[in-house]
Amino acid sequence: FTLEELSIITNDFSTQNLLGEGGCGCVYKGRLRDGREVAVKQLKVGGAQGEREFKSEVETISRVHHRHLVSLVGYCVSENQRSLVYDYVPNKTLYYNLHGEK
Repeated sequence: FTLEELSIITNDFSTQNLLGEGGCGCVYKGRLRDGREVAVKQLKVGGAQGEREFKSEVETISRVHHRHLVSLVGYCVSENQRSLVYDYVPNKTLYYNLHGEK
């Protein structure tokens, strides 16, 4: 994906599409042109993950397929911005599923 494509499908990374935020960055809900819903994980600029580690992660994730893991749809590397695009799975957070409501 290009950064422009990700910007379009997330409505310019709108706060209305923000699903969550963590130590690695923010996750936004997006919709591809074919109607498929995706989760776009925009990694923090200047984060600890380098170019080689990012590429290695993309290669590894794209080869792993399991019914309990979301699938990697694609990725974006644009200047200093890195993003991962996953299938969107509507559900509560992992923390909620492990620990319940707090």
